[in-house]
Amino acid sequence: MLVVLWHVTRKDYLALPWDVGVPVTGAWGRASELLLPVRMPLFFLISGLFAARQVERPWPEVWRRRVAPLAYLFVLWTLVHTLVLQATPGFDTAIADGPRALLVQLTVTPGNLWYLLALALYVAVARATRSAPHWALAGALVLSAVASAGLVPTPGNRAGLLVNLVWFLLGARAARLPAVGRLSRARPWVVAGVVAAFAVAAGLWQALDADAWFGVRPLLGLLGILAGVAAAGVLARTPVGPAVAALGRRTLPIYVLHLPLVALVHATSGRVVTDGVARSLPLAALYPVLVTAAVVLVCLALQRLLEAVGARWLFAAPWVGLSRRESA
Repeated sequence: MLVVLWHVTRKDYLALPWDVGVPVTGAWGRASELLLPVRMPLFFLISGLFAARQVERPWPEVWRRRVAPLAYLFVLWTLVHTLVLQATPGFDTAIADGPRALLVQLTVTPGNLWYLLALALYVAVARATRSAPHWALAGALVLSAVASAGLVPTPGNRAGLLVNLVWFLLGARAARLPAVGRLSRARPWVVAGVVAAFAVAAGLWQALDADAWFGVRPLLGLLGILAGVAAAGVLARTPVGPAVAALGRRTLPIYVLHLPLVALVHATSGRVVTDGVARSLPLAALYPVLVTAAVVLVCLALQRLLEAVGARWLFAAPWVGLSRRESA
């Protein structure tokens, strides 16, 4: 949901001509930036938790059931996005404009679906280093700090590949540790303290323009993960917990389908948000949430439709019967 909200906010909402007299659009832009240290670090930590048992299996099974299916989905959906997004040339996203650019996106500088390529690579790294001591994670942590500080070339989404390895490896190892479970069951005052610590740190990060400071982003990522896990534990104990957990098991179709839908929304929203609509404060305040919810629901509906007509190969490699939970 946070990933979809980010794309709705940055690629659609902030490009519209809102004129409500209060800085509500600026608040949404700032909020989306403050959540940067939460979104992908938490996403990869969770992915590592789910992959923990997989990386303990023999290499042939790891390749067949995890690495190859993820690489397959990455290539398949990169091709789909490249074709579909040609219909929205004004949309702010990186789309290959020729075979060479497409080859670059499929290899050294992945495009919008870089998370899938990262997962395939990270699973292989986690399997190769599963017997290494925990302190060996320091290498991945240093790589994250170096890349996030801009000390190595990181065009496009290459930075994401280098920055987030440490969080996946941490998740794969954290599955063996009781601390994660304890944090997800923490008392409200502990949760409030962890979230407050992240909020203060993120506020200072923005106020001091410290994004390029060495080690700042990994530290923020760790605080964001702690806050996210604690908050998720609270959410899981509310009446909406089961529904949110069910949504969490279906992240793959949302991830691969949502960006073309956001592009379609943006192609029409510029005409819909006319002068009168642009001055509607309630709409300006709620637009990102409403569009995010609508996009997620359409993604899930499209998945059901596509699978009903026999296109399950869009969401799972044909040669292996992955469950929905595994494929997500």
